[in-house]
Order: sequence, then C-alpha cells, then structure tokens
Amino acid sequence: MVVLFPQQLQISSTLPVVYWLVLIVFIDVAHVYSTLYRTYFNPDKSLRRGLLLTVPLICYVVGVVLHSFDAIAFWRVLAYLAVYHFIRQQYGFMRLYSRKESSGYYAMLIDKIAIYTATIYPILYWHAEGNRQFNWFVENDFFILPALGWLLDIGNCLYIVIILAYLIKEVVLYNRTRQFNLPRNILIAGTFLSWYFGIIYFNGDLAFTTLNVISHGIPYMALIWIAERKKPNPSARGKNVLWRAIFNKYGLLYFLTVLVVLAYLEEGLWDGLVWKEHKSIFQVFNQLPKVEDKQLLSLIVPLLALPQSTHYVLDGFIWKNRSAKI
Repeated sequence: MVVLFPQQLQISSTLPVVYWLVLIVFIDVAHVYSTLYRTYFNPDKSLRRGLLLTVPLICYVVGVVLHSFDAIAFWRVLAYLAVYHFIRQQYGFMRLYSRKESSGYYAMLIDKIAIYTATIYPILYWHAEGNRQFNWFVENDFFILPALGWLLDIGNCLYIVIILAYLIKEVVLYNRTRQFNLPRNILIAGTFLSWYFGIIYFNGDLAFTTLNVISHGIPYMALIWIAERKKPNPSARGKNVLWRAIFNKYGLLYFLTVLVVLAYLEEGLWDGLVWKEHKSIFQVFNQLPKVEDKQLLSLIVPLLALPQSTHYVLDGFIWKNRSAKI
C-alpha cells in the first residue's frame, strides 16, 4: 500500500482524520488497553497485587515530576520508553516463534543480533539524520545528534553484513535439519522491511505510522487473545461469566469492543483537554475546556498518559511470570 500510493503515504507529513482514527485510536491506543486482560481484568491474579498498584503510582509520580520540570522531558522519556517496548516486542515474538527450535547457540545469537539490528539501526539513523517528517509522539521528542553521522557509515556496512550472516545461517541450518521456521523468518524479514522503509527509506508520517502501528498493535492484541484462550481454566476463571463470554469461540467482538471504547474515551479526553485537534470525531468532548495552566497540565497529561506508561512497564513482567506463561 505504501509503495502503490507514494504521494499520499511516502511523502505526506499529515494523517487524514479517518486514517488517524483507525490507526492511532483503534489500533495503537486500543492495544495498550489489551494489557488489562492480562493484568487488572484477569481473574487468575497471576501478577502480585503490589506490582499492579505500585507500577501506575510510580509512573504517575515520575510523569508529574518530569512534566513539571519540562514538558518535552516528559514526552522524551515516554518516547524512549515506547521505543524500548517496541523493540523488545519484536525480540519477544522472535523468541516465541523459536521456542521449539534446537538450532544451537550461534544460530540463536545471530537471530538475536538480527532482530535488534532491524530495529535499532533505523532508530540510530533517525537520531543522526534527523530530517524526518514525523515524530514518535510530539515534535523534538527524540534527540537529534548529527555528530553520530559517522556511525551511519559503519552501521550501513554492519547492517548488510548481519543480513547476509542471517541468510547464510538459514541455509546452513536448513541443510543440517531440513527444517525451515517460516513464522520466525517472516517476523524477522517483516521487521527489517517495516522499520527500514517506515523510518529510513520513506519520509512520511503515513508510511511511518502505517508500518509501525499495524505491525506492533495488531500482533500484540492477537497475542493477548490467543494466550488467554489457551490458558487452563482454574476455578476463578471458570466462575467468571464475563471472562468465559469474552474468551470463547465468538467472544472476539466483546474483546475488541472494550478496547475500542476505552481507547476512544481516552483520546476524547486528550482532544478535549489538551490538543483540540480532532473536534469532528470527538464532538462529545468539545465542551471540555482546553487546559492552559502549566501546573494543571503537569497533573493532567501524566494522568492521561498513565495507561500507556503502565502498559510499557507491566509488559516487562506479564510474559515472564511463571504462572502466566503461554
């Protein structure tokens, strides 16, 4: 789609309203709330209650302190936390698709280096080159460091070398085992393509958002859905009528509806109180006054961003907990 519509997707620095609603609200913001099914909504109580209480509290306090000091400092920390989360998700999916392989230490090491190269190099390019028509969250949320330009020459060579090393490893592995891990290869290839073309090759908000949001948000929601459906049914889950309705064969609609409603409500509050940029799709929230006071914004902005920051932090725990494995 990005290749077929170059003027609209590759160069444009703006997002059409409907496209923004689908990508940002119904996919990007909605996927944040899917964490609820693994944590706060989950009758299994797999994670410690103390963790579920302290993580949002700490995130909010740190957010208020950062925003009070400097608004861009708040958005910068949140942006880098998001980047870390996005990168780690790709690594996590790679490990998920490799869990049944016994390919050996060096093959696994090459996989690890490849997935991190696919994600970190485009971010390095973004920092060194800087001339991008898009931001992660807000303008100037990334440090632009032209002094790192010399690293790009080295990075270009390493980028190609690592791709070749991965391809050679796959050929050797196939000759030895006569097996080809299609999901893992699709994931790694897709990560290389989406991050390279979304950030480096094309310089447009539509291209970046399309490739970045869809390849991150939809797989994450799918993982939550599949993981919770596969789990055995202890007494707490078996007695929970709502949980059985959501995670049965036809419950996907309920699952997604909850996410979409919560995402729309959050973005409506953002637009009504802070941005005032999409009045046509958040008419119910148009009556809310735009907050101008810096001290009040330092309390409201971290609160509205709390689902996001909590999602980033908790995601580091919910897939490692022994009692919450897939």
